[in-house]
Amino acid sequence: MPSQTSVDPRALRFAAAVTTVVLALVLVTPSPVREVLLAAQAIVFALGAFVSLTASPWSWLFRTVVRPRIGASARTEDPGPPRFAQTVGLTFSVVGLVALLAGATTAGLVAVGFAFVAALLNAATGFCLGCELYLTTRRLARTVA
Repeated sequence: MPSQTSVDPRALRFAAAVTTVVLALVLVTPSPVREVLLAAQAIVFALGAFVSLTASPWSWLFRTVVRPRIGASARTEDPGPPRFAQTVGLTFSVVGLVALLAGATTAGLVAVGFAFVAALLNAATGFCLGCELYLTTRRLARTVA
């Protein structure tokens, strides 16, 4: 897979919107369907975090269905912060999945709720909490060093 040097910010918001829908379904769907949906979303997060943002099925959907209709973006962004955000989403998804499978439904749904709120915020406003966390930790690391 080619190295990803930049990413279309519209693709990130599209992926956040689809993720919001998936996580909303997890929050309202009974077991065992919610666990399957959450496991699938965790895989999507893992692909974005550890392979490439373009390896995500939501990215593929954007590239093949949405971008041909709206054209190329006038600006791009560094993929580092969004990949970190995918790792944060993966963490919350895995915590939620483990909790749900262990029978700790409330804890699992709270973890999913945090991921849902972050995805919804990104989809609705373009503000990426995980990206901001990445940038903040980078700034703090420079001041400590």
